[in-house]
Amino acid sequence: MSTQTTDVLVIGSGFGGAIPAYHLAAGGARVTVLERGPRLAAADFTHDLSLGTYNRIVDVVKGDGISVVAGNCVGGGSVVYFAASLRAPALVFERHGSLQHRIWPTSLTRATLDPWYDRVEQALPVTRLDWDSISYAGGVLAAACHRAGHTCNPVPVAVDLARCTDCNWMLSGCRFDAKRSLLLNYLPAAETHGAEIRPLHEVQTITPSLLSGYRYAVTCTVLDPADYTCTLEVGTIHARVVVLAAGAMGTPVILQRSALALGGIPSAVGRYLSGNGDRVSVAIMDEAKVRSLLDLSRPDGSAYAALPVGKPITTAAFDHLNPDAPEFTRFTLQQIYFPPITNVLAQTGSIPSWFGIGKRQMRRSWRSWLTVLAMTEDDNEGTFGPPPISGSFTRLAPGIGLGTMSFTPTLNTRAGWDTADRELRTILEKDGLASVQPWTDDVGGAVTAHPLGSCRIGDDPRTSALTDQHELRGHPGLFVTDGAAVPTSLTVNPSLTIAALAERAVPTIVTRANQSGAAVHYGAPLPTDTP
Repeated sequence: MSTQTTDVLVIGSGFGGAIPAYHLAAGGARVTVLERGPRLAAADFTHDLSLGTYNRIVDVVKGDGISVVAGNCVGGGSVVYFAASLRAPALVFERHGSLQHRIWPTSLTRATLDPWYDRVEQALPVTRLDWDSISYAGGVLAAACHRAGHTCNPVPVAVDLARCTDCNWMLSGCRFDAKRSLLLNYLPAAETHGAEIRPLHEVQTITPSLLSGYRYAVTCTVLDPADYTCTLEVGTIHARVVVLAAGAMGTPVILQRSALALGGIPSAVGRYLSGNGDRVSVAIMDEAKVRSLLDLSRPDGSAYAALPVGKPITTAAFDHLNPDAPEFTRFTLQQIYFPPITNVLAQTGSIPSWFGIGKRQMRRSWRSWLTVLAMTEDDNEGTFGPPPISGSFTRLAPGIGLGTMSFTPTLNTRAGWDTADRELRTILEKDGLASVQPWTDDVGGAVTAHPLGSCRIGDDPRTSALTDQHELRGHPGLFVTDGAAVPTSLTVNPSLTIAALAERAVPTIVTRANQSGAAVHYGAPLPTDTP
């Protein structure tokens, strides 16, 4: 791989990378996208849990007190997420956390972000589920909420319902192109306009460029598709503008490794990591009481036994998103499905809770589980240690890595989890309908698929690495547009907010690219559907 040049180099191909890549390419810039994972299409996705299949495109990265599930492929998290596409409530943008001042930039509110949400919902597109489209598990949660005096609603999803087979294999990619991943909209549209997407290219450092007309030099390694720990080539790409979208786990590590060459980076890089307040609980439903208390049954006569049936996420309860309530008491409860491989995380109430006879008995009732994700307000207490020699983490095995992040929940974060736990028990344990247990902290600590905030936007340079336009402080032309830029936990799934923020950042990126010598304009239409 020789030394090369481009107008705009985008690092990462998830929501934060694909959206700028499309708009800049459509506006006339030369765009190169580097993605550390492989490129797969519908026919390549294998709906099984065999080693060597799902772990090609999903990484579980363990840190100190936290484990993170992240996508590792062209399309990033959009290929392996569960497609729940919700706007963050207005209260999120007014959060103070433990800082005693507003965390989000004053220029950002729910109202100012709504036009950008509109664009993403149209481009993907997002579908509003009706009650006929929800899973049986989602219906059970809704019925239990109603019985306890709460509301529960269908969740908007980025799914083509006409194509969806309800196979429930979203974590392994969609063989039917029903899930509206970035492989079907922004990325092919970017390629139509000349963008080049390079899979298996892992970025190591960003340094100042010595080439006239170029601002940054990005060093990357080309990975062996059969073994991501092996390097086939090393090269450098010079760019006028860099858009860093390697995810909340990758972006801060790349910047940390580049700090000396860049002449320093903001102190907030690698701090304020949030797990989106994620808290998963397992409710073991009493089949007889599902029938007698909820008056539910399936066509085959079963009362429930339907955890794996249907879509992974279909309903959620939003009653506890009261803007007048104190922080760390507000949350969403969402029906969610996880494949059996995650069963080790469910606790039995016995000690130790993750193996033994009790755990075996618990797994026998797996089809009668109802798993619920609480998304709470956490305290952004995660931090990253010194970066590894290469990569975003130390790869221990395919799909498994050891990260440098640490996460010790504060009293505020624990209070948020405890409040959600109590409310879930109030709903699901009423009259013995179910027995509820949170996923244990014994295996990996907190677990999240929604890492945020490790390189966040804000107004205060002391607590934010980026300006409100996503530019790294002190480094013109270097932007961060992925989940790392999101300042706080959101109380909802973050994909739509990450995408809306990326859409919002594009006009400024285009302006900076023009100032750097690229002939590019803003104003391309949204990408068209590409089935």
